[in-house]
Amino acid sequence: PVMLDIALAFFRLGCLSFGGPIAHLGYLHADIVRRRQWIDEAGFSDLVALCQFLPGPASSQVVFGLGMHRAGLPGALAATFGFTLPSALLMIGFALGAGQLTGHTHAGWLAGLQLAAVTMVAQAVWSMGERLCPDWPRLALCFGAAVTLLTLPGTATQLAVLVTGGLFGWLRYRTHQPPAAKPVGPLRLAQHPWALATLAVHGTLLLLLPWLATSSSSAGMSWSRVFAAFYRSGALAFGGAHVLLPLLRDQVVPTGWLDDGRFLAGYGAAQALPGPLFTFSAYLGTAMDNGPSPWWLGLWCLLALFLPSWLQVGGMLPFWQKVRRIPWMQATLQGTNAAVVGLLLAALYDPIMTESLRSMADVAAVLVAFAAVQWGKVPAWAVVGGLAGVGQWVL
Repeated sequence: PVMLDIALAFFRLGCLSFGGPIAHLGYLHADIVRRRQWIDEAGFSDLVALCQFLPGPASSQVVFGLGMHRAGLPGALAATFGFTLPSALLMIGFALGAGQLTGHTHAGWLAGLQLAAVTMVAQAVWSMGERLCPDWPRLALCFGAAVTLLTLPGTATQLAVLVTGGLFGWLRYRTHQPPAAKPVGPLRLAQHPWALATLAVHGTLLLLLPWLATSSSSAGMSWSRVFAAFYRSGALAFGGAHVLLPLLRDQVVPTGWLDDGRFLAGYGAAQALPGPLFTFSAYLGTAMDNGPSPWWLGLWCLLALFLPSWLQVGGMLPFWQKVRRIPWMQATLQGTNAAVVGLLLAALYDPIMTESLRSMADVAAVLVAFAAVQWGKVPAWAVVGGLAGVGQWVL
């Protein structure tokens, strides 16, 4: 069954995807694009570019979009469920006292997993660069984007680089685009009623939930106030998951729902786990509830934090898929895609390589693993397991 295949594929990725959102894109590229071929390079890069413009967890949004591309909304939900479940269960278990992961943040196996993240991102940059930067103008754009992002890091710079790349592509390649084999008609909003309804729901919740939180008669913690707090945080997380740290702390610590010590303990544990960092919300909800079944509140917070991203991607993707087929937009996307490769290249250097490569032995291990993935066709799970073992017993 297609749904089961999607859920199992992304569940496996959710168990293996260490290293943060940029590393997740490397794992997704290796498995979904190269091995399974569920989407081509250009479609994957276009989806990454769209998710970079939206607030929220880019890798989880890409997962949602990949599932939707494969099998519509059911596929999107199956992919998201599979990718998120491993990390969410681990975070809930940690909140319940089932693990003491923060004491092992410098374990050898974790160092090996960091090397695996370097390998997978490097392989994604190499493969995407070959296909999306085939000429000198786009190669120069890629390196220019990387240098700009390393010189002036930040969300605003990321958006500016993507916009500049799109403008460059339109200026350079708009006269090189052949007519579309199937002419693209005018974009009619009425053709996508569900997408419009999805965006309307997101806008309505964004406007009404702050009012709900301030008008509640209860000054303490209620499920409605918690949902409003986490939904707003998810909707405002421009720049990715690490922006959540100050956003969520402002929601749960000053209100007395959780103290700083437990908040930071959960955040530290989340750094050592695979999958999306947004599952930190499952830890917070479980830790905040002193009742007999606190994991229910953990799932409630998880839903509230992820929901804005799902609504935005689900609402934007149908329009994006049609717009990207227009010839002048294809030219624009040629520049944007090159800029996306530059964005990944910058992230590969900082923070992934700067945080993970501490010795020549680390460099040698990554080079061997890269060759195994790129030319030896060794599967990603074998590389992850092998480098974790190398980190534990050798490095």
